[in-house]
Amino acid sequence: MTTFAELPLSSALQQKLAAAQFTELMPIQERAIEPALEGKDVIGTAQTGTGKTLAFLIPVIEMLNQEGSRQPAALVLLPTRELAMQVHEQYEQLRSKRLPNAVLIVGGLSENTQIQALRKGARLIVATPGRLQDFISRRLVDLSQIKILVLDEADRMLDMGFLPAIQRILDILPRNRQTLCFSATMEHSVVRLVQDCTRDAVRIALGSVLKPAASVELRAYEVRPDAKMATLRQLLDAQEGQTLIFTRTKRGTERVAKELVRDGFNAAMIHGDRSQSQRNSALLGFQEGRYRVLVATDVAARGLHIDDVAHVINYDLPKMAEDFIHRVGRTGRAGSEGCASTIVTAADIPDLRSIERTLQMRMERKQLDNSADPSRVRVVQNTLASRTLTALPGEVFI
Repeated sequence: MTTFAELPLSSALQQKLAAAQFTELMPIQERAIEPALEGKDVIGTAQTGTGKTLAFLIPVIEMLNQEGSRQPAALVLLPTRELAMQVHEQYEQLRSKRLPNAVLIVGGLSENTQIQALRKGARLIVATPGRLQDFISRRLVDLSQIKILVLDEADRMLDMGFLPAIQRILDILPRNRQTLCFSATMEHSVVRLVQDCTRDAVRIALGSVLKPAASVELRAYEVRPDAKMATLRQLLDAQEGQTLIFTRTKRGTERVAKELVRDGFNAAMIHGDRSQSQRNSALLGFQEGRYRVLVATDVAARGLHIDDVAHVINYDLPKMAEDFIHRVGRTGRAGSEGCASTIVTAADIPDLRSIERTLQMRMERKQLDNSADPSRVRVVQNTLASRTLTALPGEVFI
């Protein structure tokens, strides 16, 4: 089975998929959708940008089409507002007229709008754990009829400290629900969570989720600290297309974006201190091509569906190896080719080596003369060691 048309879906959903030009199934969709449609729990791990959103939204929509209750019947938990908003938008694109709008329960948006959507009979809740827990504590939402729970980007939610909120939410959900859990990595803490909230789950792991996708060409440049900005400018001049630049701090994001704008680059920025409207405007402008460059902290590294990112640049190294994977995963998505460049200084070498050890990535370094010129900098080429994935009890990797 390789196309959406071959899936046993309702005609209404098939028409919506065709209208949205979804034709070929991606591997995670091919493996996960059918068991989910059969009501089985699913644990799926795959590299970022592989189509996990449709892998859970399609079974959710089909369940909602068959259930007539006016109470919320499906819950999707995600780590960030931006990811929640994109899942909500995807649902609205695919739902039939007989299904009500989904409700977004996230911070930074009107609470009254969210409450009114619940009162009007929203049957799908798309939420971040902290805000949903707040609604639960104030008895603004009823989760007693939930049939499907989706945990999307489970590893990221745990990294962000949402485990206590998730556990409180799990405690009040019906025990006979279906659970779909999708994650880019399967660390020990995630293993414990999914074991606790799933039953006889179908386990799907596609390739190694702890190394960059093969479709991404990795490049790294070791430069003097005072040459980082010059290197960044020349990388932007040398590479055409949309470019996503990652910095480690909010202040760094502001500084880099402002310097690029002064240099004539059409750039926008996203970080945690920007208002929701500012973040939405920057992301939409980047998606529509009005901004060629988007500078961001790791708030943008996971889950954001940005098409046609040609180049990712790590202006600063991330704190964690997993964040490196998710950053570079913003390019080379859905089988397309991409390029990811990393700028490092001598002070970054210990962090670089830590990432190498975690990802089992060995790098060959070659010293060239002028570190301010990207065509003559020290190029760091990589080879990836194979990584053995540990199976959960009773699971089989595909």
